[in-house]
Amino acid sequence: MTSHHATQAPLIIDVAGHTLTKVDRRRLKHPLTGGIILFARNWKDRAQLTALCVDIKSIRADLLICVDHEGGRVQRFRTDGFTHLPPMRALGELWMKDQLAATNAATACGYVLGAELRACGVDFSFTPVLDLDWGESGVIGDRAFGRDPRVVTLLAKSLMHGLLQSGMTNCGKHFPGHGFVKADSHTEIPVDNRSLKRILADDAAPYGWLNTTLTSVMPAHVIYPKVDARPAGFSSQWLNFILRSQLGFGGAIFSDDLSMAGARLIDGREVSYTKAAVTALNAGCDMVLLCNQSVGDGQPVDELLDGMAEALVRGQWEALESSELRRRALLPVSPPVPWDDLMVQPAYVHAVGLIP
Repeated sequence: MTSHHATQAPLIIDVAGHTLTKVDRRRLKHPLTGGIILFARNWKDRAQLTALCVDIKSIRADLLICVDHEGGRVQRFRTDGFTHLPPMRALGELWMKDQLAATNAATACGYVLGAELRACGVDFSFTPVLDLDWGESGVIGDRAFGRDPRVVTLLAKSLMHGLLQSGMTNCGKHFPGHGFVKADSHTEIPVDNRSLKRILADDAAPYGWLNTTLTSVMPAHVIYPKVDARPAGFSSQWLNFILRSQLGFGGAIFSDDLSMAGARLIDGREVSYTKAAVTALNAGCDMVLLCNQSVGDGQPVDELLDGMAEALVRGQWEALESSELRRRALLPVSPPVPWDDLMVQPAYVHAVGLIP
């Protein structure tokens, strides 16, 4: 490795509280750490969040600060001035009344979502959900725009246009589709028995239609046994052959949270976080997430950092410059509009008024 750019920083980890501890700083300095994901426990108010983000960037400017901020029930920051964004189903319902007004409202949602986060120093949100609402999945439910992949695609594209206006990239999830299965992959591993042809015609269709717009994708912790025995996020068949080759996607691929129940069952047995991360990277993921493990002694986070460094030396996974470039491409390139300026910016005020 000659330049520091050639090393890959694939791990997205978290921190326990409102400020960084010594241990957090050490972990964020680790060369394999590529970013941080924030949760509601990392939020007190805007001033605190902004200070936390400044502190993170002072350690390494290239760390990607992420959050799950979709709207509806998945919105980590909801007080101290943050706009309450509707669940995506509300945009799907508006589509039934007025299609073009719905796409406009989706752009407004994306712009407000991105601009407010960026004003506080957050780089990136794991949104939009491209899953179809089959009426079966409790974990997806109203997080989906709707049942028709064409409607989902256009509303998601409009939302991503708004994110782009705010200077934020995007993440389509959960490839190839989490909406058909009842089980919640946070607690068990769902199985979708449909054929590849059916899935490509329906649930995975938005990924092909959006291959010029999506900057990142997160696969589902779901097994599709007609295609592969492994969950999509650990499957080269799904990630390299279908998503990249067939559907033409060239952006970054994140694993879903490795601490989820479905995440560490590989070929029917439970494996360590390190083995799960190595398997995900070797299957085609560019980055892997380990969430909520910094709370308490944080042992799993240190085990993963140490384990991945050792696995790299042993040649169990390869640091890819292409993956590192994809990760860096998710960082904002324009400066954010500070909060007080944003509040009086005409485009922002107008967008807030369009949110259903």
